[in-house]
Amino acid sequence: MADIPKDKKIILFDGVCNLCNSSVQYVIRHDKKDIFRFTSLQSDIGQKILTHIGISRQKIDSIVLYEPGKAYYYKSGAALKIAQYLGGFFTYGTIFRIIPSGIRDFMYDYVAKNRYKWYGKQEACMIPSPELKSKFLE
Repeated sequence: MADIPKDKKIILFDGVCNLCNSSVQYVIRHDKKDIFRFTSLQSDIGQKILTHIGISRQKIDSIVLYEPGKAYYYKSGAALKIAQYLGGFFTYGTIFRIIPSGIRDFMYDYVAKNRYKWYGKQEACMIPSPELKSKFLE
């Protein structure tokens, strides 16, 4: 996939979810080393990445962290890996790895299932501001 930067970690997120969009904004503010790029699960590039790594869009409505040519993570594993890459204070969040992934993902799924009810939903994917446009894949 030639249009994906090989030196960046790609975060795929639900582009119409208010919680997800807030989380992306949070990561952008704290990504001091410019590690991440972003795309929505609903975008063409998001769909290409999911197909490339063998995840059906119908079976995933979760955050996915894709490291081109290396690995991918989803649900709580993706959140913990993102925290690890952000470094500093966020590294403390990785302590949750002591909780078995099945339990972490059960809690993650509970929040994901209720995210639209609790945080709302947008009619369309977020359009990044001109200064943030370089952080998003088209």
